[in-house]
Amino acid sequence: MTHELSPSLSPDVPTASVSPASPASQSPSSPCAPGSGVAQAAGSPHGWVALVGGGPGSSGLITARGLELLGRADSVVVDALAPRDLLEDLRPGTEVIDASKRRGRHVLSQEEIDAILIDLARRGKGVVRLKGGDPYVLGRGGEEAAACREAGIAVEVVPGITSAIAVPAAAGIPVTHRGLSRGFSVITAHADLGVLPQRRDHTLILLMGVSRLRDSVASLLAAGSDAATPAAIIESGYHPDQRVTTTELRCLADVAARYGVTAPAVIVIGDVVTLSPYWADRVVEEARPASPAA
Repeated sequence: MTHELSPSLSPDVPTASVSPASPASQSPSSPCAPGSGVAQAAGSPHGWVALVGGGPGSSGLITARGLELLGRADSVVVDALAPRDLLEDLRPGTEVIDASKRRGRHVLSQEEIDAILIDLARRGKGVVRLKGGDPYVLGRGGEEAAACREAGIAVEVVPGITSAIAVPAAAGIPVTHRGLSRGFSVITAHADLGVLPQRRDHTLILLMGVSRLRDSVASLLAAGSDAATPAAIIESGYHPDQRVTTTELRCLADVAARYGVTAPAVIVIGDVVTLSPYWADRVVEEARPASPAA
């Protein structure tokens, strides 16, 4: 069975309109960043860049430091999964640049994003790179920070709550729990899943895994995972349309196809899934043989 989150449990998250990529805005900028993490020398012509983790979806889960920097930014370069309702509270004149990346559709390449951050900062702008989750958890934030530093641009990294931990929590699933799980791994479905611990007491968290789910299940079973391992898929975590589907590993791909599971989604595999209130309504059916990875 699948479950949808009541709107009363999560704030409405409208999508803000954004402008096409632009090299810079015309608004003035302070010569130094707010806060010692990205401070510039007095009189420096350079601006600053802050990589801000927006959290798992709800605007209420961003850090106070992230909100402070958004309030002072001249330009905001925003990801697809960032909490976009935060854009509605930017100060007047703040430039918003859409840098969304979805499977098969990238508004900007990573190289173009890096170049925009550097160009804006060199023009004296204060730039927030607003990302979903945490900038350094499968978000290419490390690459962006390195590019800025190599260009001589001051950069601050503001951590965010990663969806890998927060979204399971939204479904009542702790990634570790005494007696059930002593550790967890966070990985994309594009990686070699066979090298991970194949134990029910080691939680596996797959990000960006919907499109390759059948291959991922095949890889885990081939590596020795228990076919009856509890599994959950949480779609649109912390959004009003959040949906939770629980099942067992052996039929995970078939259940996802049956219910039309779509990205963004976090996939959790391990005994901790049984702690979710949604486990009682799990879907268990005979699974087709999982096809090997192409």
